[in-house]
Amino acid sequence: MMWLGRAGRGLLLRWGHGGAAPRRGAEVLVSAAGGESSGIAEILMNRPHARNSLGKVFVNELFSALEQLRFDEKVRVVVFKSEVKGVFCAGADLKERAQMDDAEVGHFVKRLRSLMDEIASSAKMGLIETTRGLLPGAGGTQRLPRCVGIGLAKELIFTGRQIDGQQAASIGLVNHSVPQNNEGDAAYQRALTLAKEILPQAPFAVKMGKLAINRGMEVDIASGMAIEGMCYAQNIPTRDRQEGMAAFREKRPPLFIGK
Repeated sequence: MMWLGRAGRGLLLRWGHGGAAPRRGAEVLVSAAGGESSGIAEILMNRPHARNSLGKVFVNELFSALEQLRFDEKVRVVVFKSEVKGVFCAGADLKERAQMDDAEVGHFVKRLRSLMDEIASSAKMGLIETTRGLLPGAGGTQRLPRCVGIGLAKELIFTGRQIDGQQAASIGLVNHSVPQNNEGDAAYQRALTLAKEILPQAPFAVKMGKLAINRGMEVDIASGMAIEGMCYAQNIPTRDRQEGMAAFREKRPPLFIGK
């Protein structure tokens, strides 16, 4: 079984939209789709010797990829994809971590926590840190209980248990669990299908919806309603809202431009 995390953008790899080519041996690449998938970008993780574990170079390149895509107005959806067969991300690079002193570890884990904030949430089969003498330090103790509840989060973290895709979907840790296909990319294909569902929707409305949900989950419901109201107010004067209303009246598909 293959499975997809919450959150969420023959293959020709290219670095962004006409940007500089990545260095030889880059561990993270950015691919921009064309044709009917134009607007979907893929962050391709390619660190096969370490099973895409989170090392210094890998994390730095992930930050660079996210920063590149953040300001690209052509990109509407981002899909994360592993180029390493049979693995998405093996978690922390403990071999590299063992070579760091305490100060370096603290700084690096802080960067990891920030990275997880950048990509919203990360699908995991388990938080096994307690089996290695650690606790989840990149946000796992905070994100997991928000997904599955405090009791189950404690059980999974305290035991270091790993769960399969069906179990992850049943407890609400992931949105989808799909049977593997002959090509070994069933999860990627499901993610791409979801990306194509998001792609035609109004970009600014999606952005504001994401902001309202993320910020609203951090506060009480009354404050969350106020956040939603502020996001909605920003959406009202957009050309996309006017286009959506016009398309509804004229019984035609809307053509959103993200403004």
